[in-house]
Amino acid sequence: MQQLLLILITLDEVGAGRVGLDRSRADLNAMVIDVVERALKVTPERTFDDSSVIASSLDEIRAHRSRHPAGQTLTTDGGLRLEGITKHYGSLLAVDGLSFDVHPGEVFGFVGSNGAGKTTTMRIVLGVLISDRGNVLWDGAPIEFKTRRRIGYMPEERGLYPKMRAGEQLTYLAQLHGAAPDAAAAASAHWLDRFGLKDRAKDEIQRLSHGNQQRVQLAAALVFDPVMLVLDEPFAGLDPEAVDSMSKVLHERAAAGVPVIFSSHQLELVERISDRVGIIQRGHLVACGTVDELRSGGPNRFWVDAPSARAGWTGSLSGAQVVRNDGTRWLIELESASSDQAVLQAALATGPVREFRRDVPSLLDIFREAMTEDRVAAPS
Repeated sequence: MQQLLLILITLDEVGAGRVGLDRSRADLNAMVIDVVERALKVTPERTFDDSSVIASSLDEIRAHRSRHPAGQTLTTDGGLRLEGITKHYGSLLAVDGLSFDVHPGEVFGFVGSNGAGKTTTMRIVLGVLISDRGNVLWDGAPIEFKTRRRIGYMPEERGLYPKMRAGEQLTYLAQLHGAAPDAAAAASAHWLDRFGLKDRAKDEIQRLSHGNQQRVQLAAALVFDPVMLVLDEPFAGLDPEAVDSMSKVLHERAAAGVPVIFSSHQLELVERISDRVGIIQRGHLVACGTVDELRSGGPNRFWVDAPSARAGWTGSLSGAQVVRNDGTRWLIELESASSDQAVLQAALATGPVREFRRDVPSLLDIFREAMTEDRVAAPS
């Protein structure tokens, strides 16, 4: 993916003259990326009609131009902002009016079920895909190619050359992003050492374990000192030591002011390392905030461990509902006006109480609740 982004450096002006469009660099570069990516997806069993692909991409650019006229002024705080991003694949609505921010110095966990729209959103941020509607902003202005060139991207489907040596590959990628040869070699050595791969610098990527390949892939996103990190499933398949190592690096980059957005299905990990979390389902954001903020918007529930309590012991309580009963433990949900002390008194009336505490939902609980509410709200 880094190679796709950087090939635009030389294609930019040539492409502008060839296609004869009065376009900004960002729009043209996005079109060229799209053409190249489509070409690379062609298999030997399929034919590739270059003119049809280019024509299709130009149609997208013309439609994009009509939605984003020249001179449009947009403002926001620093960092990344998405405003009303919408993307269709034919009749499939992949992203639906998506809006959120990733602030400088923030680790933003982006979670959702498979097919929810996470990868499509990331590709729109990078310029690999063009949105049908909406804006991608950087520091309050439409994001430009020079900024996208400085984004460290880790794709879900790894993009390393399997027969290239790890050190050479990182040096090569750093130079593609503009680093001088000596600086690129030094950065490559630094990140290999940082991820415990100093002795594997001369090994081909294909000879490394899955976890070590993951480390090299993250190093590839870091080796040129990026202004933002966009990481698609960076922790997939890693052992706990590798997870801790990568997490520490992400927090260090955030501490240096770099916005970090990553997707993951490991919700316990997302809860542990994220400053804020966005939950996406069917292309739209169903929840966003710190984990504490997401918890505060949930139901008011208490765990009660009352060994002598029998079914129906909460019947006299107004606004109380039993959500779950696990042996002697009861999960009670209260309406906002109901008193938790009334629940405690009712439990004590049955006998001894060994536990009485507020239920603190995990991110997994919050995620499940959000998915349930979204399914209920969705049109049939």
